[in-house]
Amino acid sequence: MGIVNIDDELHDQLRKASAVACRSINAQAAFWIKIGMLCEMNPTQSFNDIVGRELRAAGVDAQVLRTVSS
Repeated sequence: MGIVNIDDELHDQLRKASAVACRSINAQAAFWIKIGMLCEMNPTQSFNDIVGRELRAAGVDAQVLRTVSS
């Protein structure tokens, strides 16, 4: 693990986003880095497509959520 130096304004935005997403600042930064890398590697896919694919790969089943909330 290393230290990443980022601009103060980006850190402030990261802190705000982490509060909304209920993640630590480090977890939010890791999420943005991972999704950014996946977006660069898959430029024809949308953000939603990439996140959906990652959720399915992790075993998340949206059908279960729909059944529970009904």
